[in-house]
Amino acid sequence: MTRKPILTIGLRLSLVILVILANRPQLGVAGQIGSTYKVLAPISRGNLTIFPVVADRTHDTREFLTLDEGVRSGEVVVSEAGSVRPLIRRRGQYIPGDGAEVNRLVLVNNSDRPLILLAGEIVTGGKQDRVVGKDRIVPPKSDPVDLGVFCVEPGRWVAAKDEFGSFRSQMAQPSVRRSAMADQNQQEVWAQVGKAKESMAMAAPPAAAGALAGTSSYARVMDNEAVKSRVDAVAAPIEQSYLGLMRELRDRNAVGVVVAVNGQLIWADLFASTSLLEKYWPKLIRSYAAEALTHARDGERPGVKEAQAFLDNFSGHREVEETESGVFRRTELTGGDFTAFDLTALLPGTGFDVHIAKMED
Repeated sequence: MTRKPILTIGLRLSLVILVILANRPQLGVAGQIGSTYKVLAPISRGNLTIFPVVADRTHDTREFLTLDEGVRSGEVVVSEAGSVRPLIRRRGQYIPGDGAEVNRLVLVNNSDRPLILLAGEIVTGGKQDRVVGKDRIVPPKSDPVDLGVFCVEPGRWVAAKDEFGSFRSQMAQPSVRRSAMADQNQQEVWAQVGKAKESMAMAAPPAAAGALAGTSSYARVMDNEAVKSRVDAVAAPIEQSYLGLMRELRDRNAVGVVVAVNGQLIWADLFASTSLLEKYWPKLIRSYAAEALTHARDGERPGVKEAQAFLDNFSGHREVEETESGVFRRTELTGGDFTAFDLTALLPGTGFDVHIAKMED
């Protein structure tokens, strides 16, 4: 398979290549996705439908650390960009701090394990809450990493607390994730946060609606007891059903899901192993449930055939690669009606796809 680069762009990462895909139906990991992943019968609740996905094979992901695990143990530290100076590492290197910025945070991985960051993960604290904008891997004992983020708390620019934590109960819902990952647009992120907040407030009891109206924080809206109750009413039955299914399907390698809301296929998340999916599953299912509640209306449910076709279709016309040598490669593939992202680990002993996200346009 030949790739004809038409544009090379220098970034902080080692390499970014833009590729036009002429007369190439599929590429990269997507080239074999139809034979690699199989969609199973769906689990539904209200207007949310989840199709489990199994794989031909999985990979050993035990060495990887998640953001929740790293922040909880204190081995992963997230700071405002202007506060990085105390985080000087062994070689005396640091990212010069010129003050806090809306779309910049700095992260240090002090653990002995590589850290996975997924776009859509929320970090709370500092001058405002943010959502991670891109999938990436941070190597063990890292120097400070300049982390691209988007604000999900418009209106606050005062430190509620200096330290950051991870929002462990939920990832950003697909409409917010898409605005960060594909659009890379802060205004669009804020617009989607506003829609979610408005929808949740309208459906909440009067007492809760007043509290929701008084906050601009997406995390606090989703952490409101009335909102959590609504989200759990949709998410919990599916979460438990799929956890049981994963136990039953462990030999068949359950690794992900295809998601439909209001009868429309909107998203897929695929992981390198069942155990990695299990770590993210409670956060993911609540993000899907929040999306369903935000855009609730009737629609005919798609079937397995349609979900498999959604997963199989990686016929694209543009590919962008970003590589940090020896650590990871992130590939963005754009098709006529979808955008997909593939995070590949390049650390010693890896060389496999850690996470694939696909979204309809």
